Amino acid sequence: MTFVDELVSGILRSEEGFAEALRKILDDDLKISVPEFCQKTDLSQSTVYKILQDQREPNLRTVRAVIKAVRKMDTYPGGEFIAIIAAKPVLVKIEERLIQVGTKMVRVKEYPASTMEEAIIAAVKAERDGALAIVCAPIIAPTIEKILRIPVQVVIPKDSVTRAIDMAAQKVL
Repeated sequence: MTFVDELVSGILRSEEGFAEALRKILDDDLKISVPEFCQKTDLSQSTVYKILQDQREPNLRTVRAVIKAVRKMDTYPGGEFIAIIAAKPVLVKIEERLIQVGTKMVRVKEYPASTMEEAIIAAVKAERDGALAIVCAPIIAPTIEKILRIPVQVVIPKDSVTRAIDMAAQKVL
């Protein structure tokens, strides 16, 4: 889903949905402050802050200006990203939205899932969104590989598994 899709989806989702989507795009995806965003647009800082703080409903002209600005800043519209499917606590620990791989910058897009069914649905959605590949847990990878046409890479969290075994042993020994 592109940033513009996220904004439009936010508008349709709820009254505060546009503000939530814009906040996520600025903070998490573009990693840009409101003053920096406003410098690159024709919007005033007070307008954007009021929208983000739910003090003002954006009018159509403002929505168009935000969408136009976000579209210009979205260096990876649509596809060209690697999807990571994991539980929310794992995704929270991912700090980089753009990762350097060799000489290329690769965008990482998160798809939260806490059940096998959610992981399968997220994988199909990621492929439809234009993901180049998927990174997921080993328990779901064989199933996802059978239904998708894009590569699937498995995460093997050796350190966290070892740490969990140590913690469990301390509790019972």
